[in-house]
Amino acid sequence: MDKKIKVAVIGATGAVGQVFMWMLSDHPWFELSYVTASAARVGQKYGATAHWVMPFEMPESIKDIEVKEFSLPEMSKAGVRIVFSALPAAVAREAEPQLRAEGFYVFSNAAAMRYDADVPILIPETNIEQLDLIREQGYPQTGFCVTNANCVTTGLAMALAPLRKYGIKTITINSYQSVSGAGYPGLSSFDITDNCIPYIGGEEEKIEKEIKKILSIDPDVYAYTVRVPVMFGHLETVWLDFEKEVEIEDVIKDWADFKVESDLPSSPEQPVVYSDAPTFPQPKYAFWGNPKGMVVYTGRIKKKNGKIGFVLLVNNIVKGAAGGSIQNAEAFVAHYGLR
Repeated sequence: MDKKIKVAVIGATGAVGQVFMWMLSDHPWFELSYVTASAARVGQKYGATAHWVMPFEMPESIKDIEVKEFSLPEMSKAGVRIVFSALPAAVAREAEPQLRAEGFYVFSNAAAMRYDADVPILIPETNIEQLDLIREQGYPQTGFCVTNANCVTTGLAMALAPLRKYGIKTITINSYQSVSGAGYPGLSSFDITDNCIPYIGGEEEKIEKEIKKILSIDPDVYAYTVRVPVMFGHLETVWLDFEKEVEIEDVIKDWADFKVESDLPSSPEQPVVYSDAPTFPQPKYAFWGNPKGMVVYTGRIKKKNGKIGFVLLVNNIVKGAAGGSIQNAEAFVAHYGLR
């Protein structure tokens, strides 16, 4: 590849936008060429206007990037082909179809277009075949939109993908979701400090709907979602009923064997990692792995009354958000030969 593909990040200063900026700062395939944020930030240097919330230092290479207005003609003039969207859903519903209509390849973290029949909810390790839905949007004659899943659903889908062969009848899922999932500035400290909030609007419905579309399965899904006073990482407890008899050893082996042949820069060699340590996993491991934050961790597996239960951890803003979108773009580039 003699030339990197020019990309834009829209909504670059929020928590998810910051992950896009961090992961694209030295990406081997993509060149960060255009950055947008709210109108009040236009003309400012990214390092001066972004309230950096990541648990590591802002990369030097992005500090002096100028924040620009959201302008389709200007993005075209800058040579942008791929647009990464970290927009709120309400804004994305208006902006993303405009981008697609102008021929941009949109990879979105927003839920705005996620449930359109011709828009893939893509997780490359689990359902790469759904990438071909972009042809129903008009590609290659037009632009397209690809979304990633809700952050909880992403972790769940990764853990369940190698278990589909047993016939998943029911999924009972409880999630314990970090405050970064609410965006920035997010929740008031008065609400979440020393507290857990057992309701996240729309979240349970997203999980129930998305897991079926992503994995092409039709189980009964029972979900509760809880916001907890943790900065990064969503913890999930899961119970599964199967059509076939499944043993603990089968599941552990399936996770270990779940290795997807891929040269995508953001794909980990081992996408799901299990440990039998009794206190594993924990949110403090959210940025573990290589690439950081892209591995789903599982533990505490047990079998009771024919059901299999376990705990999983997904980094909600990396694998579950911006990192997932970047990985989706890499999958598109590799699949359609843009390299």
